[in-house]
Amino acid sequence: MVKKYKANELTKYLNDYFGFDSFRMGQLEIIEDVLRGENVLGILPTGSGKSICYQLPALLLEGTTIVVSPLIALMIDQVKQLKAKQIKRVVALNSFITPNERTKIYQQLNTYKLIYVSPELLQQEDFLFYLKQLSVRLFVIDEAHCISQWGHEFRPDYMKLKHMIKLLNNPPVLALSATATPYVQTDIIESLGLTSIIKHIYPMDKENIIFSVEKFRHRDEKTSYIIDVLKRFDVPTLIYFSSRIEAEQMAQTIKNRLPSISVAFYHGGMEHIDRITIQQQFMNDQLQVICCTSAFGMGIDKSNIRLIIHYHLPNQLESYVQEAGRAGRDGKQSVSVVLYTREDEYLPKHFMNHELPTEMDIRFVFYMLFKLYEQNQALPTQSEKAAQLFQLNEVQWRFLYAQLEKHDIIKGNTITYEKWHWKRVYTIIKQTTAQRLRIKEEKLQQMLTWIHQNKCLREALYKPFQSKYTKPKKDCCSRCGFSIDHWDVSPYESYQSSEKTWQQVLKDKFLIGDENETK
Repeated sequence: MVKKYKANELTKYLNDYFGFDSFRMGQLEIIEDVLRGENVLGILPTGSGKSICYQLPALLLEGTTIVVSPLIALMIDQVKQLKAKQIKRVVALNSFITPNERTKIYQQLNTYKLIYVSPELLQQEDFLFYLKQLSVRLFVIDEAHCISQWGHEFRPDYMKLKHMIKLLNNPPVLALSATATPYVQTDIIESLGLTSIIKHIYPMDKENIIFSVEKFRHRDEKTSYIIDVLKRFDVPTLIYFSSRIEAEQMAQTIKNRLPSISVAFYHGGMEHIDRITIQQQFMNDQLQVICCTSAFGMGIDKSNIRLIIHYHLPNQLESYVQEAGRAGRDGKQSVSVVLYTREDEYLPKHFMNHELPTEMDIRFVFYMLFKLYEQNQALPTQSEKAAQLFQLNEVQWRFLYAQLEKHDIIKGNTITYEKWHWKRVYTIIKQTTAQRLRIKEEKLQQMLTWIHQNKCLREALYKPFQSKYTKPKKDCCSRCGFSIDHWDVSPYESYQSSEKTWQQVLKDKFLIGDENETK
């Protein structure tokens, strides 16, 4: 029996649980459909409070809500925020949990209302054993664009979510994202195997963000530009790189040339604890500048980021809109700058060619699989060892493994063989690989077209996502006359370090006054 809630009842629960007096754009409509048991796709702009769309229903529904989240830091932050609001029946399952803690959580899994997991964890048999015993009333995919952006190559377990939904007796599905073109929306829906779904698509443009493209002849000029901008604008800043090494090098350069600025680098090759520490320091205004890869920023609830710089060219508009949208979540004017040189075009092409196997790679994998089958040998269980065996990198192997598993050539680490079937699958995989490469090339070309066009950057950026956009009252973009040289940041708070003692933090937290304060 589905319980019906009136809008004023839901507003009261919103206030009781989260302290908000009213819903933001789209939240109420999505929540009402979720509580009716509908499958929902929600596209809401960055910083619009997407998490409320599943957190409130999870507290009102009987049973358990599963939230598939792409990043450990994002899960931990969500759980931390909920527990701060005295919502205790929530847990994030990740690699920080010890085996003993994990076993204890599994045994008490039915006591949690909200369970945050990665798509990879959902494939583990020990977790599934306990999960299938629960009454799952809502299945959420947070940052659902990751299905389309990462699921085909980098994290193929996203493509298995459809199977997981069936295993859990087809609970209602809520897929949420801040950016999704019509193509990505279709890809999400088809990948999840949803035949019926209600779409709530809201404008994702943010009129308070100014867009700028700066073109240079040499990379050294980019460095000079960054140093000059950071010297002039004392604001919380993210600088995005495609290269981990260059992110580290730039952080060191800034540290050397601008010693008064607190800066750190952040990328996926770092230890989890180091990444979380840096994230928290940035959130607490203890760091002013982060030199990072795309691994940083998803779900970061920091309202006063004023400046986003892309040192390297993003490989698609979706990624750029996501990353640029992390600025100005408080609605105050902020700037997103893309730095471009001609040679930048080669880096994303290089990554594309290293994410997908070549035809020769595919042929060699089939040859090696047949040798293993003849010798009655199993595949290595570790992805890294399997990749080495087939002379591939791990991303290429994950892509091929997912294809081979999908077409029943591999089951776990066992190889099955039928000559006619192998020929057919070999052709399918070649075609799928070529199609994926074509899609990636088209997305990069869209990005390059945006960089080089001479009309309004804002209009061109949002056109693939929505039919119209809001024209800012003041500054728009570098094609419409904006120059960072004339950016007036004075109306907005500049960076202030919060290197506080634990006593000061405690005073702020509980609004404790100082004995020496004037009353």
